[in-house]
Amino acid sequence: MPSDEKPYKYEPLPIPTYEEAVGSSSRASTASNNEANEAAVPAEREGLLSAGDDGRIPEPTRRQGYRPPASVEDYRESMDQQHDTFLNQDAEPRDSDSDDEEARVRREMDELDMEDEPRNSAQSAWGKRISSLSQSLHLPFRWRWKWRINLHVPEGMRERIRWPTIDANFCIILGRMFALLLVMGIVYLLFVSDIFTNAAQRMAGQMFDPESVRVHVQRVASAARIEEHMKVITKNDHLAGTEGDYVLAEYVEAAFAHAGLEEVRKDQFGVYLNFPKVGGRKVEILGKDGAVTWSAKIDEDPIYTDPPKQETPVFHGHSKSGDIKGPIIYANYGSREDYKRLYDSGIETKGAIALVRYYGSQGDRALKVKAAEDVGFIGCIIYSDPADDGFVKGEVAPKGRFMPEFGVQRGAVSLMSWVVGDVLTPGWASVEGAARIPKENNPGLVNIPSVPLSWGDAKFLLQALKGVGQAAPEEWKGGIPDVEYWIGDKSGPVVHLVNDQDEVEEQPIWNVMGKITGVEQKEKAVIVGNHRDAWVYGATDPGSGTAVMLEVVSIFGDLVSKGWRPLRSIEFASWDGEEYNLIGSTEYVEGDMERLRQDGFAYLNVDVAVGGTDFRAAGSPVFKKSLLRVLNRVSDPLKNATLRELWDKRESMLMGLGAGSDYVAFQDMAGTSSLDFGFEGPKFPYHSAFDNFEWMSEIGDPGFTYHQMLAQVWALLILEYADRLVMPFDIAAYSASLIAWAQDLQNYVENKGINSEGNPWSIEPLREAVLQFAVDARQFEKWEDEWDAIVLGGGGFESSILSAHRQSHNTRMANFETHLLDLEEGGGIPNRTQFKHVVFGPQLYSGYETSFFPFIRDAIEARDWELAQKQVIKTADIIKRASRKLVGN
Repeated sequence: MPSDEKPYKYEPLPIPTYEEAVGSSSRASTASNNEANEAAVPAEREGLLSAGDDGRIPEPTRRQGYRPPASVEDYRESMDQQHDTFLNQDAEPRDSDSDDEEARVRREMDELDMEDEPRNSAQSAWGKRISSLSQSLHLPFRWRWKWRINLHVPEGMRERIRWPTIDANFCIILGRMFALLLVMGIVYLLFVSDIFTNAAQRMAGQMFDPESVRVHVQRVASAARIEEHMKVITKNDHLAGTEGDYVLAEYVEAAFAHAGLEEVRKDQFGVYLNFPKVGGRKVEILGKDGAVTWSAKIDEDPIYTDPPKQETPVFHGHSKSGDIKGPIIYANYGSREDYKRLYDSGIETKGAIALVRYYGSQGDRALKVKAAEDVGFIGCIIYSDPADDGFVKGEVAPKGRFMPEFGVQRGAVSLMSWVVGDVLTPGWASVEGAARIPKENNPGLVNIPSVPLSWGDAKFLLQALKGVGQAAPEEWKGGIPDVEYWIGDKSGPVVHLVNDQDEVEEQPIWNVMGKITGVEQKEKAVIVGNHRDAWVYGATDPGSGTAVMLEVVSIFGDLVSKGWRPLRSIEFASWDGEEYNLIGSTEYVEGDMERLRQDGFAYLNVDVAVGGTDFRAAGSPVFKKSLLRVLNRVSDPLKNATLRELWDKRESMLMGLGAGSDYVAFQDMAGTSSLDFGFEGPKFPYHSAFDNFEWMSEIGDPGFTYHQMLAQVWALLILEYADRLVMPFDIAAYSASLIAWAQDLQNYVENKGINSEGNPWSIEPLREAVLQFAVDARQFEKWEDEWDAIVLGGGGFESSILSAHRQSHNTRMANFETHLLDLEEGGGIPNRTQFKHVVFGPQLYSGYETSFFPFIRDAIEARDWELAQKQVIKTADIIKRASRKLVGN
């Protein structure tokens, strides 16, 4: 091997001049050169093997007696001689004149080359390379035959033969034109083959196998990371608009940014909020002389004492301030039916204070207060009875799931089924400078004061009613020990109720937003949301959802860092002010309404992520097929079954939407198909200070296994709607649901006595509309089968034209529910025009409950049959129009 210190050096070979190369006879030159070469070979071979002392290679020499191999020319000459001998055995040998003639012709050819040299000097480098290449080619065998045509040129025909020549510049131009045409042809083929118009747009997302992405998001979901987020989220109380809320907003914003989301920001709105004053809430029993005989504890005992932590006082959000006195009357669950029973029993309610319990036949606490106001009560107290949420049901917190004796359920009493969002800006965003209506006589607020109590406090009020008025019916009796449950009347004990609070009309709240931009339809968006604000620590509501969402954000941020992109954009949102009438999400929707109606493809909401171990979901029927597909992928390791198997075992169904969480503005106002989901259970210490990290880690979800499962479900659902080529909306399921809901509406009307009263009513227009939609839905879904056949039959190739049709198909599918909105001037449910969806929307007194065809049901509840028939026709017309637009008519 060559030495690194003395690399081989080669002497340049002497290049002969033109005259030396052509000036002598080839044969004589060849012979002399061969003799010289024979002498030089030995030294040359020595030089190839080793270098001299100075590192230089010795001059080439040859061994004595070395016989070089015959050259190609020697071989050809020998063959020519044999050939001539074979063909001209009788011919005479060539004389010297012939040799002279040959030499003269050679000199003339040399002169011809010299004369043509200037013309050929412009030969391109490419031509020289071709010539050099042709000269360097050597056959791997010796060709044994040679054809020679001997031309005998007569005397006098010695004229020089000039071959036609082509100007080199013309050749260059011609070559460049050919190259340009070749490039243009390739580019054309690329465009025709959809490389730029379609595939390149999806290149980032399609670099990854979709199934591999799904496997990845399930595999990387981390219970440990979720637990760490939960510790931070529940570290302090974070009521909307407070310092704790703002600090947590910054934490979420930092998590969004760390994950690599785009356009991360805090959106601020100025909204109406109320806050309790220290010592501003009282519930007292007064004696006949007006002296206080008993005072309610009201607030919960501190959960943390070493070190102590601030805990949100017990109060009702959006409650009415007041200082009132009146007799206490027990009214069961505070439903309109319960108040009617009081009236039918002859119990006077005007000027009295209602005592009602949570849950029951009226689940919405605001409507309990509103119904009390409507029948003349001047105040309302709501408590948690152990028969509904306490020791009667099972072990209480902190060791169990149910409310302890002095645990209190906080909550808002704003009328979200009447006005949703900031009650001072119904229908428009609460941005700086926005017009605001007064809070006095506001349709979204109750007009009597209210406070929540524990059953430990309510016990003394109920005991004070013993023997007053009428004994409560059996179904009105709760589970408080040592209480007989009497109703009371105007002669009963007088209660002093005080609700003194701070009321701020433009209190700042903060939504935190982040985004992943899609690569195919980047303007189309799948919105993912969870609210951040809590009444106290909020481990379950909403901390479990916030912690899971931050893990989902981390998962997708990791995918983006690896180069993945979805087909459609994904927008993540941490809403503020949800506990106060769904303010944050509603203000966002009202401020971006037109874009969401046009480009909002789906909204995926998680409020309580883990409140138990049973998966539940409510939403638009379009999610049915894809939801079940996702549940089939996720397993419950504690029950050794997939979530789909457990879902089927419980005979669960995709429920309809009420008005209980942040999906309301998306589904009912913007027409963006919405899904709300999570794990539920019997109960948890709802809206109390007992809903904290310790409770979640020890009782709610030890090991955070169900949090991890929900992260998988959420991430997979996002991929379904943001990254499938064809949106997996189940239009057939929507059609089947409409048929069932129309029949349910007819049953509802018949239960109201429509036939016996002879009122003008016909459901036929609605029935015809939903049946026509069923036909159109089947036609619409056939396109997907055709697309599958074309693309899969073509080896996965999708042309740009077919891609455009697919995107149009997706858009029409996603906009179907937008077309179910009543967008005429003044459109919407009469007197509640924020709600515009003719299929989904809360009834006037249904609150959290699921309701379908709210336009029609409100009119029926009001016994206005003429209006009800008009609403049937309007609803039918809107469904028909949406159906036609779905199929492109």
